[in-house]
Amino acid sequence: MNTTDHTTDHGAEAAPGRIVLLTTSHRVAPGLLSWPAWQALHAADLVLCADGAHPQLPYLREAGVAVAEAAPSAEELLDACAGGRTVVVVATGEGEPALTDGLARLAGSGRVSMPELELLPASYDLPGARLLDLVQVMDRIRAECPWSSRQTHEGLAKYAIEEAYELVESIEAGDRGELREELGDVLLQVVFHARIAEDDDEEPFSVDDVAGGIVAKLIHRHPHVFGDASATTPEEVREQWLRMKAVEKQRASVTDGVPLGQPALALAAKLAFRARTAGLTVPLPDRQDIGYTLLALATEAESQGTDPEAALRAAARTYRDAIKKAEQTP
Repeated sequence: MNTTDHTTDHGAEAAPGRIVLLTTSHRVAPGLLSWPAWQALHAADLVLCADGAHPQLPYLREAGVAVAEAAPSAEELLDACAGGRTVVVVATGEGEPALTDGLARLAGSGRVSMPELELLPASYDLPGARLLDLVQVMDRIRAECPWSSRQTHEGLAKYAIEEAYELVESIEAGDRGELREELGDVLLQVVFHARIAEDDDEEPFSVDDVAGGIVAKLIHRHPHVFGDASATTPEEVREQWLRMKAVEKQRASVTDGVPLGQPALALAAKLAFRARTAGLTVPLPDRQDIGYTLLALATEAESQGTDPEAALRAAARTYRDAIKKAEQTP
């Protein structure tokens, strides 16, 4: 057939047919396709796929859809549609750019009668679907990278702290690009530690266990969202959260669970917060040295709703700028 002159022997133009490019997401389980996709597959005169190992093919064939392994050119695809036939192309992961470019070239030439062209997404990514890519990439790195395969929770601990500080710095600087990048670095630490935990012989757990745990916690501590409780202000939500947390943890002291290894100002403010929310009146130690002076300032800041750690960092940045200015002064 002459691909540039799709006509019948009687001179009448042949029905151009229809081409459906069916796209799927590798982040959705194979076989879970939309109803319009299944309708198009079963109604097609011909179903083609260039990748014989495409994960969807076993499920399509099991559903009675005959799929031919072929990678036709744009001209060959137009010939396959001659006479009003419908051809469905199951796209590979790359999305068939050569084929779509060829079809666009033919359409732009104005010399051929083009079939109806349809892009039909058969499965969609849900929000958060790219997290599956991260898990898969981390799994391969853990298995194949000489450095990553030897890492432990203890060895990576310092990086979690560094990345958290860099995240805070990006927030305080107001840099949106840096914020997105640093959030990714923090997320990497979570996924990396979860992957290491899978290799534990005694108490293994996975990133799904981590996610499942925090989902259960969030639902339980938000009864005003997922249950019948009522909380109409941020203060009521906070009080409800703290009350439920106290019941869950069953701590002997309000200071239990406060990490003593955190920066000193943040530690002092956290202890003051715990005491205040528990309704305790605890006088500060009456000693005259710089440590207790800083303790008094930190507790005062906390009572006023100021984060002393952030306040000191802001002041330190101003001091740094003053030092740089002094260095430039003759």
